[in-house]
Amino acid sequence: MKHLTRLGGAAAIAAALALTGCGGSPSGPATASGQAAGSDISQLVSTNEKPAAELEQGGTVTLPLLSIGPDFNGFSNTGNSADNAALMVPMNPVAVQNGGIGGCWKRDYAGKATPNKDFCESVESSVVDGKQTITIKVNEKATYNDGTPIDVKAFRNTWNILKSTDAGYDIVSTGNYAAVESVEAGSSSKEVIVRTSQPVYPLDSLFFGLIHPAVSSPDIFNNGFAGQMHPEWMAGPFALEQYDSAAQTVTMVRNDKWWGAKPVLDSVTFRQLDTSAQVAAFKNGEIDAMQANNIGLYKQLEGTADAEVRRGQRLSAGGLNINAGRITDVAVRKAIFTAADREAIRNVRFNGLNWTEPNPGSMMLMPFSEYYQDNYPVTETGTEAAKEVLKEAGYTENAAGIMEKDGQPVTFKIANFGEDPSNLATVQTLQAQLQAAGMDVGIAQYGAAEFGKVMGTREFDLSMSGYSVSPDATNSVRQYYHSSVDLNGLGDSELDARIEELAGIEDDAQRNKAAMGVEKEHMAKYFSMGVVFNGPQISFVRSGLANYGPSLFQSPFQVPDWTIIGWEKK
Repeated sequence: MKHLTRLGGAAAIAAALALTGCGGSPSGPATASGQAAGSDISQLVSTNEKPAAELEQGGTVTLPLLSIGPDFNGFSNTGNSADNAALMVPMNPVAVQNGGIGGCWKRDYAGKATPNKDFCESVESSVVDGKQTITIKVNEKATYNDGTPIDVKAFRNTWNILKSTDAGYDIVSTGNYAAVESVEAGSSSKEVIVRTSQPVYPLDSLFFGLIHPAVSSPDIFNNGFAGQMHPEWMAGPFALEQYDSAAQTVTMVRNDKWWGAKPVLDSVTFRQLDTSAQVAAFKNGEIDAMQANNIGLYKQLEGTADAEVRRGQRLSAGGLNINAGRITDVAVRKAIFTAADREAIRNVRFNGLNWTEPNPGSMMLMPFSEYYQDNYPVTETGTEAAKEVLKEAGYTENAAGIMEKDGQPVTFKIANFGEDPSNLATVQTLQAQLQAAGMDVGIAQYGAAEFGKVMGTREFDLSMSGYSVSPDATNSVRQYYHSSVDLNGLGDSELDARIEELAGIEDDAQRNKAAMGVEKEHMAKYFSMGVVFNGPQISFVRSGLANYGPSLFQSPFQVPDWTIIGWEKK
């Protein structure tokens, strides 16, 4: 599942689905660029990697988020945000989806998935007569905080909730769970036997995140996490100590019920802070890191005492996130894609950062992926070309210079979240381009903390947001482009059938090529999500903080392993 991500430079990464080793100088960040296929992506990782033995035992880390809650169910549409996932990884990795670690799986920085032995000691697959059997050996010690064993019941509950959108659960995507026929116990409740109607690949598309058996009804799933974290249903190296909803602060401490490696840190605190408040808090030593993915933030933080810059690649794709329930005419959506000068938008967005990247062309894969292809559906762009798209669809220019059809002008608003001036400048750049193409476009301003609610409940026309990116396109293609799952409800039976077949392709290259083909056709038919940028990941970090920073697929939230983040010995 892809986590929804916002434009903002201080966001926790995006939904989803979420985006080195070089310091700053008086002239700004060191030169870097997006990487292409075949390049050495290890240069996009910068974490000050240290073994636990070289770190002080104890201490605390305080990190910012733009929003905390209000819904803490990351499997639901209203809880599916990068900030939510970042908050939950230290306390509840068993339930985090595609956060680098979650449920049965963990990834390395290049995206290769292996079993997460804290929860699943092994995952084995066999195919006989077109039927697949997956055998999962669950760690005997794996137990939720309330004492409930993590066993076949959790796996079955996860499957029952995620297998269909018809049961009343407000899920983000069914993924490959629709192909699962049964989840049963083997020799014990800690041996899980999964049988499918057709082979399912990749294996980590299943049970990357598990749902506690107590989440047993649509009402609990959809409403039970509003303002409620339910720490009793969690399992992880840290445990919730306090959630102060008034101060929007979450404090967690070492979990004495955790059976895995004990954390180096005594405690972790997350604070909800808008970008301007984050700057002040970092400079004052109140928080230990923050993102600075635009020049405004970078310049404000440059020169901060006892701090360093860590730089890498943001795993995020987006920029044109259109709500087709409000902008219903496909011709208008195509005109938006056509009018957008993506290079000009990136020049504003990355001004002064010495970051360059070509026009990205996929919501599902990064340009450095060996499976990537450019699927952006428009080749002739510009304001006049956009007007021609509308004219061909029957629109004419009215006395005010706005394109209209049947007396209805093309009018909508772009949602902007938070106070960051670079974000606003980026949104205003797109606004001006669309206005020049004859569209009446305003800006709907929201607080940063409103991002999850507005996007989750679809209370927007157009947003310059996107989703986090994974190393494999199989899950993404269903979430974005299957008509029964896509939040816009766009698609058709032919594309749906091709998506259904994808999970049965064992060869990674063939499966991803087929997924990219679906994306190319869907974009060209429906124009619902367009890629403007991926962008850099630039973090200011307190000197001496180890095992934190841009980590690619190992952790889109910049902590590869919450048990070894900590402070160097003095």
